[in-house]
Amino acid sequence: MPLTCRGRVRGQEPSRGDVDDALGKFSLTLIDSLDTLVVLNKTKEFEDAVRKVLRDVNLDNDVVVSVFETNIRVLGGLLGGHSLAIMLKEKGEYMQWYNDELLQMAKQLGYKLLPAFNTTSGLPYPRINLKFGIRKPEARTGTETDTCTACAGTLILEFAALSRFTGATIFEEYARKALDFLWEKRQRSSNLVGVTINIHTGDWVRKDSGVGAGIDSYYEYLLKAYVLLGDDSFLERFNTHYDAIMRYISQPPLLLDVHIHKPMLNARTWMDALLAFFPGLQVLKGDIRPAIETHEMLYQVIKKHNFLPEAFTTDFRVHWAQHPLRPEFAESTYFLYKATGDPYYLEVGKTLIENLNKYARVPCGFAAMKDVRTGSHEDRMDSFFLAEMFKYLYLLFADKEDIIFDIEDYIFTTEAHLLPLWLSTTNQSISKKNITSEYTELDDSNFDWTCPNTQILFPNDPLYAQSIREPLKNVVDKSCPRGIIRVREESFRSGAKPPLRARDFMATNPEHLEILKKMGVSLIHLKDGRVQLVQHAIQAASSIDAEDGLRFMQEMIELSSQQQKEQQLPPRAVQIVSHPFFGRVVLTAGPAQFGLDLSKHKETRGFVASSKPYNGCSELTNPEAVMGKIALIQRGQCMFAEKARNIQNAGAIGGIVIDDNEGSSSDTAPLFQMAGDGKDTDDIKIPMLFLFSKEGSIILDAIREYEEVEVLLSDKAKDRDPEMENEEQSSPENDSQNQSDEQVSSSSQEVDLVDQESSEESSLNSHPESLSPADTDNVASISPSEQTSDPTENHETTNLNGECTDLDNQLQEQSETEEDSNPNVSWGKKVQPIDSILADWNEDIEAFEMMEKDEL
Repeated sequence: MPLTCRGRVRGQEPSRGDVDDALGKFSLTLIDSLDTLVVLNKTKEFEDAVRKVLRDVNLDNDVVVSVFETNIRVLGGLLGGHSLAIMLKEKGEYMQWYNDELLQMAKQLGYKLLPAFNTTSGLPYPRINLKFGIRKPEARTGTETDTCTACAGTLILEFAALSRFTGATIFEEYARKALDFLWEKRQRSSNLVGVTINIHTGDWVRKDSGVGAGIDSYYEYLLKAYVLLGDDSFLERFNTHYDAIMRYISQPPLLLDVHIHKPMLNARTWMDALLAFFPGLQVLKGDIRPAIETHEMLYQVIKKHNFLPEAFTTDFRVHWAQHPLRPEFAESTYFLYKATGDPYYLEVGKTLIENLNKYARVPCGFAAMKDVRTGSHEDRMDSFFLAEMFKYLYLLFADKEDIIFDIEDYIFTTEAHLLPLWLSTTNQSISKKNITSEYTELDDSNFDWTCPNTQILFPNDPLYAQSIREPLKNVVDKSCPRGIIRVREESFRSGAKPPLRARDFMATNPEHLEILKKMGVSLIHLKDGRVQLVQHAIQAASSIDAEDGLRFMQEMIELSSQQQKEQQLPPRAVQIVSHPFFGRVVLTAGPAQFGLDLSKHKETRGFVASSKPYNGCSELTNPEAVMGKIALIQRGQCMFAEKARNIQNAGAIGGIVIDDNEGSSSDTAPLFQMAGDGKDTDDIKIPMLFLFSKEGSIILDAIREYEEVEVLLSDKAKDRDPEMENEEQSSPENDSQNQSDEQVSSSSQEVDLVDQESSEESSLNSHPESLSPADTDNVASISPSEQTSDPTENHETTNLNGECTDLDNQLQEQSETEEDSNPNVSWGKKVQPIDSILADWNEDIEAFEMMEKDEL
């Protein structure tokens, strides 16, 4: 926890939900970063760290943990540490006392994970109690029915390595059985797998497919299992899947999720950050061109936002604004540099390092970005940051003599742990018999590629990679929002018109209505003047027309989502700029609906002072203390506007309201914005921001320790003050660069059209509360009478003519008279119809909740 400068202990901090399943009270970061120390040539520190693990770490804790996370981080960390410990021991200088102690711990942990595989399918339960296992009353787990594909398919490297190291074959057998089952359950016509699967029945629960969250490392481990174990069946499976990925999911330079049963239909309009690993996997396979293309697209997104947002749309807007310091892009950068020798990728790595030091570095480590648009921080530094990010960035710049062992003798796990390739010839007691009846015949000559053959695949010439990158260098900055639907080639039959596009549809055009009817889409006129679109696939003239109708409905939803957003004031930032922080700590702040608008005016900078009375609900008794400063006030007992007037009258230049609800945090609570008092608030001229209790405590603690604390109130974090940095170090490491003032709206809305095979129909009902799994209509509501509101600045969207315009999406609180002390903030929606057609629509609640469970 780099902001509060202490470790995160499970149970001692407020629960963060599924993300805490990685924590098992087993010194996660220490174990996960063991082999990083050796890569960085910190052999003495590695030896000390191993002794600490053996002395302090207990694996027999009454804690429910993720099987997947525990495998890749802890089991993988112990095995990676063991691999390098025996390497150092053989060299004769370090670790001479080592006697396979880490391997014995790994074996103990492996046996603790085995009960998770006690299912009819062989797929493991997603969670297990380290002390009590599965199903026992005291275990508090074992009732789950679903797991993600990556969760069940990312075990073979660690479990096989454990078997090969120890001679206990049971681990590799269980991991192979899980992989075999996933392969058998692939969708046979598309050769794709879904995101989540029922561990008892093998039925796909989520039928969308991509290369990002939920599936990513399943594909990675098929290829790497072939590399480590030498079993051809793994390569054949990977090649089959890879052919499907390049046929359906790859839309260069994008990688978009599709439906496994209808792979020509996109399932999402956005991409998640985890897919950034895929260019690196393509390099390992030898398919260099698409790897360069996708990597370059991702780099352009990073240059726009400083970091890769957790999710971004097809037109490169922020979808989910967090960035937990993920290493996947650095991983792909390293592999591309290894493959091409192009110094361009060293410049990419330099940018990553500069951004980390400039925007994420805080006094006690590196803090995750809560919002890449504002630069605000989250009190979080995951173990993978040291395990992977440090490792890949160091290796990117390291010369061969900088590394004390040959890195080519090892393979990286998905957590970047190192397993020796000589395991392929050790303890080979597992039968390599191919249990699957047949593999798809693939017409793809690249499956004949072998390693190493860099001169055949691509010339070791920087101009080769540059020629591929060149057309993509402006793909983000010059992007208009793009249509999300690919139309199948067979839809454009000779002489046939392309299907009706949502942006062209007019409810009063008889020809358009006839096309809709052919696609199985009917119109229902509602009493309030709106028109509701309903699609029944079985009423379409043909299966192709039914798919066109589904595309039309999906496009209509996307158009609606682009223009008809909730009115939201985006989050603001409070940046501590005084010694010893120097702008490194950025806190997420809620805006006010009154006072100085920081998005339109220069930021406010000043020292902070507590007001008396602290609630600010009466005339201040210490005006001399807050004069010319930013006043700190506690929430409660009166209206926000009243507080603002009282501190303004005392001469304050700004105000920060700190939540009186102890323990509240922007990590767990939704953005809060302060409403006015229902009266004219034009008299309030100073900026006002709101901090939850946890963020406010950071400022209060700083005052207690340093007395003089200076902060910056702004719409987004600014570059650090170079003069103050010079006080700390004589030569500044980071060049200041101007940040774009573009504000990208925050919207957590997403809509998935769920393929319901039983009825060949899908639903998007305009009343979320009435949604149920039984809904069978694909519904959207439009209004012929409403007019489009004027677009405002700072947000790209697509109008009905396909032109690039700007749209500023802002949330507005429904009640402007809400009491300050009321913890419940109610948000209203302001409808923005599209060219006399689109009216309000409501997202599919089931799909939204499903997406919320994505373990990004």
